[in-house]
Amino acid sequence: MPEPTKKEENEVPAPAPPPEEPSKEKDAGTTPAKEPSKEKEAGTTPAKEWSLGESPVGEEQDKQNANSQLSILFVEKPQGGTVKVGENITFIAKVKAEDLLRKPTVKWFKGKWMDLASKAGKHLQLKETFERHSRVYTFEMQIIKAKENYAGNYRCEVTYKDKFDSCSFDLEVHESTGTTPNIDIRSAFKRSGEGQDDAGELDFSGLLKRREVKQQEEEPEVDVWELLKNAKPSEYEKIAFQYGITDLRGMLKRLKRMRRVEKKSAAFAKILDPAYQVDKGGRVRFMVELADPKLEVKWYKNGQEIRPSTKYIFEHKGCQRILFINNCQMTDDSEYYVTAGDEKCSTELFVREPPIMVTKQLEDTTAYCGERVELECEVSEDDANVKWFKNGEEIIPGPKSRYRIRVEGKKHFLIIEGATKADSAEYSVMTTGGQSSAKLTVDLKPLKILTPLTDQTVNLGKEICLKCEISENITGKWTKNGLPVQESDRLKVVHKGRIHKLVIANALIEDEGDYVFAPDAYNVTLPAKVRVIDPPKIILDGLDADNTVTVIAGNKLRLEIPISGEPPPKAIWSRADKAIMEGSGRIRAESYPDSSTLVIDVAERDDSGVYHINLKNEAGEAHASIKIKVVDLPDPPVAPTVTEVGDDWCIMKWEPPAYDGGSPILGYFIERKKKQSSRWMRLNFDLCKETTFEPKKMIEGVAYEVRIFAVNAIGISKPSMPSRPFVPLAVTSPPTLLAVDSVTDTTVTMKWRPPDQIGAAGLDGYVLEYCFEGSDNWLPANKDLIDKTKFTITDLPTDSKIFVRVKAINAAGASEPKYYSQPILVKEIIEPPKIRIPRHLKQTYIRRVGEAVNLVIPFQGKPRPELTWKKDGVEIDKNQINIRNSETDTIIFIRKAERSHSGKYDLQVKVDKFVETASIDIQIVDRPGPPQSVKIEDVWGENVALTWTPPKDDGNAAITGYTIQKADKKSMEWFTVIEHYHRTNATITELVIGNEYYFRVFSENMCGLSEDATMTKESAVIAKDGKIYKNPVYEDFDFSEAPMFTQPLVNTYAIAGYNATLNCSVRGNPKPKITWMKNKVVIVDDPRYRMFSNQGVCTLEIRKPSPYDGGTYCCKAVNDLGTVEIECKLEVKGGLSFCRLLLQGVPPNIIDSYLRDAHSSNPEEY
Repeated sequence: MPEPTKKEENEVPAPAPPPEEPSKEKDAGTTPAKEPSKEKEAGTTPAKEWSLGESPVGEEQDKQNANSQLSILFVEKPQGGTVKVGENITFIAKVKAEDLLRKPTVKWFKGKWMDLASKAGKHLQLKETFERHSRVYTFEMQIIKAKENYAGNYRCEVTYKDKFDSCSFDLEVHESTGTTPNIDIRSAFKRSGEGQDDAGELDFSGLLKRREVKQQEEEPEVDVWELLKNAKPSEYEKIAFQYGITDLRGMLKRLKRMRRVEKKSAAFAKILDPAYQVDKGGRVRFMVELADPKLEVKWYKNGQEIRPSTKYIFEHKGCQRILFINNCQMTDDSEYYVTAGDEKCSTELFVREPPIMVTKQLEDTTAYCGERVELECEVSEDDANVKWFKNGEEIIPGPKSRYRIRVEGKKHFLIIEGATKADSAEYSVMTTGGQSSAKLTVDLKPLKILTPLTDQTVNLGKEICLKCEISENITGKWTKNGLPVQESDRLKVVHKGRIHKLVIANALIEDEGDYVFAPDAYNVTLPAKVRVIDPPKIILDGLDADNTVTVIAGNKLRLEIPISGEPPPKAIWSRADKAIMEGSGRIRAESYPDSSTLVIDVAERDDSGVYHINLKNEAGEAHASIKIKVVDLPDPPVAPTVTEVGDDWCIMKWEPPAYDGGSPILGYFIERKKKQSSRWMRLNFDLCKETTFEPKKMIEGVAYEVRIFAVNAIGISKPSMPSRPFVPLAVTSPPTLLAVDSVTDTTVTMKWRPPDQIGAAGLDGYVLEYCFEGSDNWLPANKDLIDKTKFTITDLPTDSKIFVRVKAINAAGASEPKYYSQPILVKEIIEPPKIRIPRHLKQTYIRRVGEAVNLVIPFQGKPRPELTWKKDGVEIDKNQINIRNSETDTIIFIRKAERSHSGKYDLQVKVDKFVETASIDIQIVDRPGPPQSVKIEDVWGENVALTWTPPKDDGNAAITGYTIQKADKKSMEWFTVIEHYHRTNATITELVIGNEYYFRVFSENMCGLSEDATMTKESAVIAKDGKIYKNPVYEDFDFSEAPMFTQPLVNTYAIAGYNATLNCSVRGNPKPKITWMKNKVVIVDDPRYRMFSNQGVCTLEIRKPSPYDGGTYCCKAVNDLGTVEIECKLEVKGGLSFCRLLLQGVPPNIIDSYLRDAHSSNPEEY
């Protein structure tokens, strides 16, 4: 047994693996189930296991609850073994992967904290494989060239999600020298790796000190710790590389702890060893030495203070403080620490159990199959941990296992329920201190057949039940035709005591065969034959509800009817009591195991009819009737008839074909063509279900023909004969704008407009009809068609009322009539005259001399009014001016206008006592005459100053400017110097020195330049260089000017509701201030008026004027030199009601006065 050892100083223990389930037996080398135990190893942290009846507390309680649902994963656990130094050994663990979605995680440990994955290398190899057929993961750990210090306890852990399982096993290495290897700090901190001599080293026990026998440690040749303590941090890696230290991080952590311990040595002169080990029931001694004996010392176990008792004994010897623990049990396996002042030091105690011996050996046993077998042994302690083995494999009891283990104090029993021959084996029991084995032999009892199997014949779909009874309650196997029977939802194997049943629900044909039951372990068979029969059936699922089969004439029919029955039935086809034989005829029958076929090679119309099929076998008969219908294309329809024709359409009708081909007519296709063409065009792509159709989009006036195709389910018939040719023609649309032109005491004159649509048939004329009020008898007003759109109905009684309508006539007939909306009273009505002056004539009408003047002034009034024209108050000379009057307008025509035709023309329209007047201003303009005189005022340098006087004749239009030209005296070629010049003086510059010039001036108005120009009488000589030039003395010109209107305001007519503008132009310096007034009242901040002034042009805009806005408007211009005003009159035509004036914001008193004045001046209008 190894001696108690100490743990590395201040080493942090690794977390313990989760506890196993209470029902699971502990592995070999562990403590009994009722005592908490830990696997003991040098330098490892104990993992606590709890047995039934004890409750962990604190943190371990939570860990137990967290792992309470973990399940067992191992199928095969690694077993402990023995190896000699230098030999190899392999440990194998297997995990079933049926319920795992991915590979489980497996770890190998030595002791309880050393993860062997980091030690893999020259002496240790880890492998894993996966067998796809058995779905088993195999994990192997191979130790190569084992050394003496490889001996110890190992553990394998497997984890998958929330499942966990672990197994411990021991390795023994023989030929050990028993000496403790020297401590080599460098080798201790080397990691496993390839190419290293110590790769794969597994044991750190060389670092632990002996507790009882203190061994003198040999220092390595080079003290790496001293090198690291005295070196700079930047040199740590260099030292580690030089001395082969690969776990530099671990050395630095330990170096840090060593330095920290050195700093905390003020309270303790000597601290506890890192770990202690003691046998169960033994005594252990903890000792520390204080630097100050006055310090108070307290001992703790797992964080709880230890009080003196018979178990815990405290002893003081000078500066030494000693704790004795008597009768150590597994519960004392814990962490201990002692505090002195503010400092503490800790250690761990490992309690090791004594070996358990087998006091009563197993005995060989013989039993029969099915009996209960008990194997018994006795060990040295109660409730010890014992393992059972069968042929060397550990027996692991479980809910589904046939093996049960019972413990009664020191006695242990292995119970086998219902023993079989497979249970014959060598069974052994193993404890930590010994083992025992025995052989179990299981023989068979003699078997008797109490009820044998019997042959059965059942109908299809019925239940098959094969039953037998034997003398023993053993299992057996069922076979069918030599193959094992597989259970399913339909096939059940029942074993109840000595009775065995094979039950097949809903027997099928494939269930027929030879069945055999063979009891297990006996060379006996019980045979039986099963036969399944089925009455014949005819399956018509693929046919219609009335079992009708349709075939196209000329095609081959192969009607295959599925049949069933066991044994296979015989099929006979017939038609009209005449059997259809099998052979090579056009109509024949063919038989197959699962169907019967009727074949008609070339179907004819006479083959239609009812065919019968009969089936017969030993289980019964079956009969069915099938109707075969031979269909063909329908006959062509009769030629269609066109019953009605329109402008681009017609209506056609036809009769269905006499023979529909045996299939209902689905519809018709219609085609048309022009009479002169041979190309038919399809009119419908969707079948027409009716026997009428309306072709559209034809060309009016072109002859067409139509034809019909009948369609059934088989196809399209031949076309019908074409219809008689027809021409689409349409009547015109109704005439438009029917109105009354005039009415007398005996006549009514109507007028209208032609139809909007006339069509290809044209328009032959019109028919005007009328009827008297209260009658429906329409009388034609014209016997013959009239071409004009105006007609007078004569010989009408006075004071009668008539309704009027008009029709348009062409080759297609009469159009829809156009009615006059209301009855017409046959009586002449006086209509007051009213003159409609065109808008462009409301201002001065300007024309040039020689142009034609043609003015049309419409008017109203009935009866025909009298017209009088005057010019400037004098009757017009009809020899100079042509006047033409009609019933609705009057025309002034002047072929060549002259300036004498200018003036004011007054028109008077008179009907009875009613008179209407209007005025038109006509201005005939011509080109102006030349200026009266042109003078050279001065000549200096290259400049000439000219002045001239305006022309006497301005051409009846304002002078708009002048054009000045110059000519060299030598060539007398004239060149324009200035155009569109407005003043009567100018300075001509940039003349050529030494030349002599003449100048002339043209006048200009709206008609253009004057025909002649006025030339200067003298010439201007431009002196050459050297001539003394005296600069003239000029006085400053005074540009100041009093306001003056250059374009006056003009009297204007405005239409109510339409914007009106008043325009004038003003000149003055300084710029005059403009003020607008209406009826002498200044217009200020009125939104109905807008005032503009641009480059001397003044504008007043009146927004949507009403008669109220009429009056005298004045434009006033004021500056420092004077004031000037100009007026004009604005007349607004068209009246407004009181309500509209009120809505526009006009005060009521002003509206009343305005309406009274308007009514008194023109009572007919108001």
